[in-house]
Amino acid sequence: MKYLFVLILGLVSCGSEEQVYFQKPKGYARIEFPEHAYQNLKGDYPYAFEYSTSAEVVPDKTPGAEPYWILVKYPSLNAFIQFTYKPLRGDLKKLDEHVMDAYKLASKHHIKALAQKEFIVQLKNGRTAVAIEIDGEVPSHYQFYSTDTSRHFLRGAVYLNEATLTDSLKPVVEYLKVDARHILETLKWK
Repeated sequence: MKYLFVLILGLVSCGSEEQVYFQKPKGYARIEFPEHAYQNLKGDYPYAFEYSTSAEVVPDKTPGAEPYWILVKYPSLNAFIQFTYKPLRGDLKKLDEHVMDAYKLASKHHIKALAQKEFIVQLKNGRTAVAIEIDGEVPSHYQFYSTDTSRHFLRGAVYLNEATLTDSLKPVVEYLKVDARHILETLKWK
């Protein structure tokens, strides 16, 4: 009897010409990316590189910031790349400490990370760098460092100021990875 009632109810409901409306799925804002064009870093730093003309360089004012720490800010993308510089002065123990710190800072994202990939980037200028890609709802999806192993160590981390929904921000991260790669390609030690 129960099944007969459900069958009749189903047949009656199919016969109506009433339209059913569904709510639109949530959309994401369209992001306009500036052209990739670069300019030389100005200032008295122990390093030099080319960075995006759509970005601005400001000193890093976070607590504990050291000399030569900078932010390359992208106002239109609400993002920035934080650069932390450490002099080595020929001390290999310091180099090991800074490399370990780079991995330790990346591992702080493990709580929300879905995956982490580390790889060596072979640069056109003959140098290498280490890059770390982090997937998931994390504030920094891409981190990297480069060193000459005796005098200089430079670490970069791409940060987004927006909610970290991976799917919606992936194009921003990919755009910033291109700029980070260009920075590494043009990096020179002074």
